[in-house]
Amino acid sequence: MEVIDTNRKAKYEYAFIDEFTAGLQLQGTEIKSIRNKDVSIAEGYCVFQGDELYILNMHIAIYEQGTYNNHEPKRDRKLLLTKNELKKLQSKLKDKGLTIIPTRLFISDNGFAKLNIALAKGKKIHDKRDSIKDKDTKREMDRLMKR
Repeated sequence: MEVIDTNRKAKYEYAFIDEFTAGLQLQGTEIKSIRNKDVSIAEGYCVFQGDELYILNMHIAIYEQGTYNNHEPKRDRKLLLTKNELKKLQSKLKDKGLTIIPTRLFISDNGFAKLNIALAKGKKIHDKRDSIKDKDTKREMDRLMKR
């Protein structure tokens, strides 16, 4: 498993409720750009269109050696999940304030591009402060333990 991109800001901005691993429906040159690590999932988010889940605003750069059949960088890409997972996500999304965000993009051992997504709730300002405080105390404890 080779990690291509992570959404580091997501853990700070959101509290994760549930996590899933989804496949991506890609065009020919998109996988080549992903393997070159020319991708960003930081601004991406997931929405349901009908009964299918799509990731919007995920940027995959144009493949330089691609010719006339190159892909569009920010097109909507379908996420491949089982019916049960889709139903579970759809039913939980009806709660107010929940969203689905991408957390990590990686290449599986079989060579397929996979995306970890999380059902998340936005944090309030005081929750963010608590996250920073917890991270600082953990760092301080690690520093003291090394001495």
